[in-house]
Amino acid sequence: MDDLTITRKLVVLFVVCVLLPLFVTDAVILNIAGKEDRERMNYEMGNIASAVEADMRNMVDGAVRPTMGLFINRSLNEYLDIEYETAEDFYLARYAILSNPFAEMNLSNSDLGIVMYTANPTIVSGGPFATLAPQEKEEWYKAIKKAENDVIFTSYFVGDEHRTETFRKRLSIVRRLNYFKDLKYEKLVKVDIDYGSMVRRFNDMKYSMPVYVCEGTRILYSNEGYSDAITPFYRLNGNETFAYENDFEIYGMNLRVLIKDPDDKLMHFTRGNIMLLVLLVLVNILLPVVLMYMINQSFVRRLKTLSEAFDNVNEGSDSLEPIENAAGRDEIGSLMRNYNQMVLRLKELIKTVYEERLKKQETDLARQQAELLALHSQINPHFLFNVLESIRMHSIIKREEETAGMIERLALLQRQNVDWSEDNVKIKDELRFVEAYLDLQKYRFGDKLSYQISLRNGCENYYMPKLTLETFVENACVHGAEHKAGTTYIYVRVYEQDENLFMEVEDTGDGMEEEETALLNDKLKNCTIDSLKTDKHIGMINACLRLKMQTNGRASVVVESEKGVGTTILIRIPVDTLTTRFV
Repeated sequence: MDDLTITRKLVVLFVVCVLLPLFVTDAVILNIAGKEDRERMNYEMGNIASAVEADMRNMVDGAVRPTMGLFINRSLNEYLDIEYETAEDFYLARYAILSNPFAEMNLSNSDLGIVMYTANPTIVSGGPFATLAPQEKEEWYKAIKKAENDVIFTSYFVGDEHRTETFRKRLSIVRRLNYFKDLKYEKLVKVDIDYGSMVRRFNDMKYSMPVYVCEGTRILYSNEGYSDAITPFYRLNGNETFAYENDFEIYGMNLRVLIKDPDDKLMHFTRGNIMLLVLLVLVNILLPVVLMYMINQSFVRRLKTLSEAFDNVNEGSDSLEPIENAAGRDEIGSLMRNYNQMVLRLKELIKTVYEERLKKQETDLARQQAELLALHSQINPHFLFNVLESIRMHSIIKREEETAGMIERLALLQRQNVDWSEDNVKIKDELRFVEAYLDLQKYRFGDKLSYQISLRNGCENYYMPKLTLETFVENACVHGAEHKAGTTYIYVRVYEQDENLFMEVEDTGDGMEEEETALLNDKLKNCTIDSLKTDKHIGMINACLRLKMQTNGRASVVVESEKGVGTTILIRIPVDTLTTRFV
């Protein structure tokens, strides 16, 4: 324990003596509450499943009832068994049979589609009667043929020949009409349950959980959708997770009621245990926070004050001050008073020793800064000469008062150059300098020069050596646009990509030969201070050298050029050297 910091000691104390017991206690309580909530959920799911099963059975039984009367009605069965010589004979018999109140009662139902089918080829299909031959390819007919029972409940989707119908999903009761064994032809009755009515019936129940009614993987109904009437039945894909399942059988159809956990079961649990959760929050949060606040006020706060005071020791005599409120009679209070005694003695020593050493260090630092400024100053005369030459040429050729505007730009540039007391400036300030320079050059070149500056968001506050971009832009103007008859375009782009900051200077000027480009790239790659004394590309080498010096050699400058087409200069700097500014 002696090797741990005080903060870690407090963390260990808090975790072991406060959080761990609370978590264990809460886990036990929440586990018990969770089990009770799960039991309540299972009970509720069971009630929902039972209600769905009961509704389904009532709906199917309602469709079966009319078939029972048709099953034992001899006159109807004989009517479908008689062989008629003409269609007129059939319609006369039909009129007579439908005049029977018993037949009308069983065949007419607004919520059910009832059709009696017969293998008798002499009848005319229409209304509640139809021939059986065209139905042999239908799913419901194949299902009754395979069934051992005389009554089945089946689901199916009708084909494209029924595409104009409102409901193409079908739930039907099919019954063999074989009560009278002496009759000749096979007869069936099919009762179609109104699929839309079934969906509305279940939707009106407003179940509190997601409910599915399935035949195997086929979804007959769900309150989560899947219940439109004109598309084929949806199927379970096997990825669903259900919390409750109830299997039952209706007239040969094996059905399942599947129920999911509600999406808001956390809210469900919270509502059921609100008082318990409030109590746990008070115990877990309020009491530990109060305890840690008291410890912080009595212990950690004074240690932090003492630590900050020691941090000021390295900042010089101006920051070295005694602690005003050295409160407390414990070990920390004694340590704070001893620190105050040390401060008084250190201030006396600083006056005699430290300040003299500081003056010597400031002298050395000024000498180093002067050497860096001497290196930087080599670029300024070259730049200033080109600007003044532009002013002179414009004054001679135009003989206009625009010279005043050019002088104003020059004053802006010179003032900006003087105001930059450090070698590093923000990119947005460098680009402002570049824009002023290009505006000034447009006085010289007129319509022969056009430029565009692009700065991506997030790059404007990175720092870079001043006059770096300006040097390459100046090169594009003087060596690119000066010797070209047509318009020269200069593009300056700054953007961040793949953990690197890229700066591009592109011109459509005269360009360079391949050999000259290769030689210049070699000089930029291997530039040294000695190169500044002999090489003609002093500005570009100076800028490249300063970039390399301030990025530990990780920055790179690459020149691409084609004679008569133009030149592109690409500067790449790793972003980790530019997080806030160069070091």
